[in-house]
Amino acid sequence: MLRHLAIATAIALGSVMIVAPAFAQDASSAQASNAASPQDVVVTITHDLDTQIADHKAELQNNKPKLVALINQIFLPHFDTDWASILVLGMHAREATPEQRSRFAKAFYTSLTNRYADGLLNYTKGTVKVLPFTGDINDKYTVVRTQVSTDDKKTIAVNYVFHKASDGQWKAYDVIIEGISYITNYRNQVDAQIKKEGLDALIHDLETQGDQALKSMEQDNKGNVAK
Repeated sequence: MLRHLAIATAIALGSVMIVAPAFAQDASSAQASNAASPQDVVVTITHDLDTQIADHKAELQNNKPKLVALINQIFLPHFDTDWASILVLGMHAREATPEQRSRFAKAFYTSLTNRYADGLLNYTKGTVKVLPFTGDINDKYTVVRTQVSTDDKKTIAVNYVFHKASDGQWKAYDVIIEGISYITNYRNQVDAQIKKEGLDALIHDLETQGDQALKSMEQDNKGNVAK
């Protein structure tokens, strides 16, 4: 089950590394994204996963830099990384300087990308089913529902939360896996680490240790819950 959750999380999170100019969209693709609905965006991402990840797993197995680059190319234009990082920092975002917020966002999401990238190597065509849209389109909070199929015929509910960003494009900023928001999950972990060692120390750990620091943070959080 954890492996399947890793796939679902990778699909949703593997994208959000802050490398902005590297995958800048040209004018035509930016206009297309601007015109696309949240549902259209998720359908496009799913198609790209089928053709660029599922069809090239053998090649990507031994080329993690290319895998990470592909994840960013598929996802990054469709995620509001700035807003998501502020939500993860929670109350600490108000205390942080602009430089700290920028460093945290880059280090945290780089760690997340590398933490979950390998999970996508288990991705197969048709793993994600985009469900019919229900409800109203809301510029601040619109949910697109999907189901991720597992090898044992079970399904995992993965919902993308969108808003209309300042540039007018629909962008996701949260993902809810089986009812658990990744924003809330990581906000709790980040809050515990900042209270334990301070924001600068946490940023330094993420910058120097990468996904290992993230794993340690997750393990510490599990230990605190167990107590």
